Amino acid sequence: MGRWLIASAWPYINYMPHLGTMIGSILSADVVARYLRMKGEEVLFVSGSDEHGTPIEVEAVKKGIAPKRLTDENHAKVKELFKEWGISFDNYTRTENEVHKKFVQEFYMELYRRGFVFTKDVTLPYCPKCRRFLPDRFVTGTCPYCGYPEARGDQCDKCGRLLEPSMLKDPKCTICGTKPIWRQSKHWFFDLPKLSDDLRRYIERNKNLPENARNMSLRMLEEGLKPRSLTRDNKWGIPAPFPGAEGKTIYVWMEAVLGYLSATIEYFLNKGDPKGWEKFWLDPSTRSVFFIAKDNIPFHTIIFPALLMASGRGYVLPWRVDSVEYLTFEGQKFSKSRRIGVWIDEALKFLPADYWRFALISMRPETKDSNFTWDVFISTVNSILNDTIGNFVHRTLKLVERHFDSKIPSPGSLSQEDMALLDGVRCLFLEASGLLDSFKLKDALNKIVEIARLGNKYLNETAPWDLVKKDKTRAATVLYVALRIVKALSIALAPIIPFSADKMWHMLGYDDSVHDHRWFEALEDLPIGQRIQKPSPLFKKISRKDIESIKGSTESRLVDMRDFGKLELKVGKVISAERISGSDRLLKLTVDIGDNTYKTVVAGIGRDYDPERLVGRKVIVLTNIRPKVIAGVSSEAMILAACHGEQLSLLTVDRDIPEGARVR
Repeated sequence: MGRWLIASAWPYINYMPHLGTMIGSILSADVVARYLRMKGEEVLFVSGSDEHGTPIEVEAVKKGIAPKRLTDENHAKVKELFKEWGISFDNYTRTENEVHKKFVQEFYMELYRRGFVFTKDVTLPYCPKCRRFLPDRFVTGTCPYCGYPEARGDQCDKCGRLLEPSMLKDPKCTICGTKPIWRQSKHWFFDLPKLSDDLRRYIERNKNLPENARNMSLRMLEEGLKPRSLTRDNKWGIPAPFPGAEGKTIYVWMEAVLGYLSATIEYFLNKGDPKGWEKFWLDPSTRSVFFIAKDNIPFHTIIFPALLMASGRGYVLPWRVDSVEYLTFEGQKFSKSRRIGVWIDEALKFLPADYWRFALISMRPETKDSNFTWDVFISTVNSILNDTIGNFVHRTLKLVERHFDSKIPSPGSLSQEDMALLDGVRCLFLEASGLLDSFKLKDALNKIVEIARLGNKYLNETAPWDLVKKDKTRAATVLYVALRIVKALSIALAPIIPFSADKMWHMLGYDDSVHDHRWFEALEDLPIGQRIQKPSPLFKKISRKDIESIKGSTESRLVDMRDFGKLELKVGKVISAERISGSDRLLKLTVDIGDNTYKTVVAGIGRDYDPERLVGRKVIVLTNIRPKVIAGVSSEAMILAACHGEQLSLLTVDRDIPEGARVR
């Protein structure tokens, strides 16, 4: 029995994860973890919410709440959603936990003592109005490459180029819109070039790295590694432990990769085995596999191994960094800020998790970029999941229910045709196993689908519904063989569609879970006479009309431009704000909308905004509506907000526009 550490990249928790996040790391890791467990391997599957850094701080400032409150809420939501998606983490934790923070600080102090950390003065943007340095996403401006006017200080969302704040044209503070000035600040750096030779040997000798990871890493080494900044002037993050680094925090990327270690330590601490983590990180026989998208390759093949080497502890280096290419969404890059894609909470409102899991694995971009389209999704669900797999399972079980009293029939002698079929199933199953061993999940799924196709072909050719009228023994044999295929499918599909596979297993008459069984039981005989459960369809077909319920009909959202003129939208300034007694959601606001006119507004934003932080903020107000009494208060207007799931952000203006100005 082998020992495996399975790890997926930590989702950044400022927004809800989307389908690209799932297939890029989390879902792929789950399929492999489930598969290895069924093979009897010792598996630990870890990840967590990445919750420090500038994007979180920016989002919290915009909402007028503390970053910790934002990440507390988002982490709880995402953790629950991963359960609904069937992700079988042994430990899904977070970077805002004491085990992680303590480990990171102690780890970097050890690197400091070993001479791998040095200081350097750097010139950074500084906002004179906010009185703070502006790292990364605290600066926005025009992209120097494509001209996109809302590029961030670390990356352009439109063209995808990596940026520095100094590269932006017309830079401004994300919070107040002020043009930054440039000041010097002392920062701590990791001396990455010191480990260039060790890293080259590691990459060249590690035959388990995919080509994209190997090639990108060797190219970086050829170009020459540069020291990596360890600290930021952020307030939100893990305090830097170095002498003289008061007020600095550890750069989020340089602490998040250490989460794989701290998550393992935390798991065993919770089990009462404080030394248990060592066998996963200090025993060279352990195989550690990290599932990431290709944009994270340098952090997992260069920076993370270098940190482990620099520690001098003899940590196990990544055995494999499984770096997939990009999944695009109808030809565009998934984008949180531009709302391109499907988010994991939205997806589950439309269809159960197994539909998405199956489709995403079938589209997994293992060697080249893949494109999610609604046409492909519909076709995959209807023709493969429903017609090929679901139809075979359902009609086999219905025939047993109808003609053999819902009991697994006793077969007669197997014909050459029967034995050839079962041999074909065995070969396909073993091929799927080999592909899963090689982390080729998409190809493995294709082999499993071929098993179902063989089953359908066999039923069509033998026609047991006719055979039962003239040769019941032969019909019993045919259905027994078909049930063997159902059993093989239930086990083979268990890592990919765990809920449906369990349902399939139960319908075969088993009263335990398919996930408690071993992988190669798929090829074993069935218990004669076992009573099956009443069959019910595993899946349903979906239509274009169904799709519109999640993506929204473009046509239905089109309105006459003249209708917009009927809305009286104005810039308003919040003069006062207070909570309404008895409600944690409702706030009573007094808003100045210009010309000495004030409106009372009752707004359901109390869970997202503290009232004292709203005073003085400019908002967009819909003023020409009929007053409505809410919680005993007459509300005379509405303020506008953008919503994403349960996240809410008030609409405002990015320049000094006076109260009462019309929104056109």
